[in-house]
Amino acid sequence: MEPGTARIAVDLLGGDEAPAVVVDGALRAFDADPDLHLVLVGPPEVADGVRDVLPPTQRHRISIRAAHNVAAADQPARSGRADTSVRAAVASVAEGAADAVVSAGATGATVTAAALLLGRWPGVRRPALVATLPALAGPVVLLDVGGSLEASPATLSRHAVLGAAYASVAHAVVEPRIGLLSVGTEAGKGDRARRAADPVLADQPLPVGGRYIGLVEGYELGHGARADVVVTDGFTGNVLLKAIEGAYAMAGGPPASGGAPRAAALLGIAGSVVVCHGAARGDDVASGIALAAHLHRRGAAAAISTLLADSGRDIRTTNTEVTA
Repeated sequence: MEPGTARIAVDLLGGDEAPAVVVDGALRAFDADPDLHLVLVGPPEVADGVRDVLPPTQRHRISIRAAHNVAAADQPARSGRADTSVRAAVASVAEGAADAVVSAGATGATVTAAALLLGRWPGVRRPALVATLPALAGPVVLLDVGGSLEASPATLSRHAVLGAAYASVAHAVVEPRIGLLSVGTEAGKGDRARRAADPVLADQPLPVGGRYIGLVEGYELGHGARADVVVTDGFTGNVLLKAIEGAYAMAGGPPASGGAPRAAALLGIAGSVVVCHGAARGDDVASGIALAAHLHRRGAAAAISTLLADSGRDIRTTNTEVTA
């Protein structure tokens, strides 16, 4: 855990079991990190209850921002603009009252609010969600896991650039190895998008000395021996992440090294945003808050954006509005 104060805005109303599990996670994170300050965004009576259970000497580490509406999963654009808890949480970062935001609410609403209030990096059409999985040979970065459902060669190419930079900044991976998820490792395997993206990635320069190692299969995420970053579209990545979670449940629980992450960082936004699984438990929310603090303390969003700009590998695509 890096030193330094981190002020994290927490959406109390995001998630299937909110606010109870979010409160649980916030208290766990608060106890684990003495330099953590929380901006609790939601019904004041819920936030006041959190502050009241803390020792008087620690209550200064909690601030409250009132919000009463929940972002609807089926109307992300409207939810991102309305007076919802996720919008208010993102606004806390935009206004300088918080350093990062965490929500287990609707992903589309969180992405929309973040894009509208914080802005996107130059050339980013749709931000990507990136998760880090434990593997035998070391952590493996997987993206996208739900930010964008597109599977075009341009999108997959963009994810490779983002993933290489994220692995370097967030996990100090030197010269990260990038693989493209497919149904086999031989050239020509996969659907049309993967077959078209494979030669594009092979010719594309990557930041921080990253190198493309070709196609990888799903089981290789658990090994981590060939690739430090695995690239796919948000639909496949999200399904894969939840399948790994289900496999751990069938096996009696995740290994000691950790299970499938229920928190992912949003890349391409001019700020630190972490999205938790809607079915997150208290420990999942706590890990999401810890991730947000880690990214802020490393200055990850600015560092990755600078890396891309300095290397001349700005990810130019059609810059249209973020939609669900």
